[in-house]
Amino acid sequence: MNQFRYGLLLVLAVAVAHAASPPPSLERKGGVTRLLVDGQPFLIRGGELSNSNGEPDYLRPSWPKLKLLNLNTVVAPVYWDLVEPREGAFDFATVDSLLADARANGMRLVLLWFGSWKNSMSCYVPGWVKTDLARFPRARDSIGQALEILTPFADANRDADARAFSRLMHHLREADGDLHTVVLVQVENEIGMIPEARDRCPAADAAFSGKVPAGLMDYLAGHRETLSPEIRERWESSGGRPSGTWTEVFGEGPATSEIFMAWSFGTYVEAVAAAGAREYPLPLYANAALIRPGFQPGQYPSAGPLPHLIDVWRAAAPSLGFISPDIYFPNFTEWADRYARGGNPLFIPEALRSTDASVDSLYAFGACSGIGFSPFGIESIQEPAAGLLRASNDLVRQLTPLIVARQGTARMTALLPPSTDSHRPQEIAFGGLVLGVSYERLESPALADGVINEAGDRSATRVPLPAGAIVIQIGADELLIGGIGVTLTFTAPTPGDPHIGILDCEEGVFEDGQWRHVRWLNGDQTHQGRHVRLEPGRFALQRVRLYRYH
Repeated sequence: MNQFRYGLLLVLAVAVAHAASPPPSLERKGGVTRLLVDGQPFLIRGGELSNSNGEPDYLRPSWPKLKLLNLNTVVAPVYWDLVEPREGAFDFATVDSLLADARANGMRLVLLWFGSWKNSMSCYVPGWVKTDLARFPRARDSIGQALEILTPFADANRDADARAFSRLMHHLREADGDLHTVVLVQVENEIGMIPEARDRCPAADAAFSGKVPAGLMDYLAGHRETLSPEIRERWESSGGRPSGTWTEVFGEGPATSEIFMAWSFGTYVEAVAAAGAREYPLPLYANAALIRPGFQPGQYPSAGPLPHLIDVWRAAAPSLGFISPDIYFPNFTEWADRYARGGNPLFIPEALRSTDASVDSLYAFGACSGIGFSPFGIESIQEPAAGLLRASNDLVRQLTPLIVARQGTARMTALLPPSTDSHRPQEIAFGGLVLGVSYERLESPALADGVINEAGDRSATRVPLPAGAIVIQIGADELLIGGIGVTLTFTAPTPGDPHIGILDCEEGVFEDGQWRHVRWLNGDQTHQGRHVRLEPGRFALQRVRLYRYH
């Protein structure tokens, strides 16, 4: 067989394999939701592009940098005003170029539909929508002033968005239905009402004065025991009525206005999402800008897919597979944990591209059974954050089969420093052990340099480093520990039980799914068998076997 015919047959075989596999989907099994791509669990090692950097010609020089970060997915916007510059006239050239470039670089895509709302505002709607206020009305504030926000209470707004999104999904099915470059699609971006808690246009006022829709009331009644505590408390403190106006059911105040707007935004998004899903049933989700401490509805983008409103969004928008947080605040673990509850899979489409992104991703995958993590403005990441993220992504790549096999079980956890500045070790029960966990966020001088690690103070000249780890149980007394800047000790959970010692510890890597030994660490690196230490400044993977003695 000549080389040309062999190559042609190989290409055809790959195409047939993709065509035979279902499109990307969500699989809910054993209390865990996984993203399946070509029928296999897929963890998104992602990076989101800056808002204006998704056009292919501008992005093209950045692809080599993105590959060097060990990403497998780029999170990229699709702009309504570009794909439908004139009503009914669609142009998907930018989408097609993005698909081609992602495939050429071995990447998947998560597409963000910048439709009716982007960071609350309607800045990406086409000019023919922006300028026709009579046909496409705006939200209004309490003095009647129009806002730069399309009102969700206008059928024309909703239907125009839904038609455009359905055309996008139809095009993706035709252009990508066999290759599965696109694995998720986000509907809108950081929806929210601001600077007041609710829309005050005439249609909104009329809806707020009316009855709470039966769809929401039926959902609340059917899920009473599992409702978010905020919704349940507000409903029950107002009498737990089975029906009534918004204020009768939820009481007076901005919190009720936010619930009302969440339902209104959610039902609008449902119409858009359902129209797209009918064309191509890719997993869909919506993301949220989070709440600054002490802020009240209207002071932040209110009514978006926030964790205290998850039940409203689930009732209003069942076509969404999940809701997602954009985490830019230091209390990363708190927000990640809040979104990884009640069967909601954790995907973080936006996070700070700081040095801590490298360990935050380990927490998302290891502690929250996450399906993906994605720092924002990824094309602009600089050292040292870039190098740390590259190493962390490589660690996740190596561990992916082990991670997906243990998500939702007690055989995996992840470690991050507490948000406080406490230097006391954490104690975490795991795998029949108690892990004593301490963190090093400053690179320590070597002993041979004349300075004992704990002595002296050079912090003024040292840059804080990330610290965190993922811990995977692979045997009764055998652990894989991957990360940076973490020291672990091991004790028995019950006083009087045998002591826990380190039988041996080795550093290594996984190559093609097989463990490859690099070096033994039974001397100074484990403090002569007293602890396991992932040194600060360098990601590493260690395999430790424990034993018990009296």
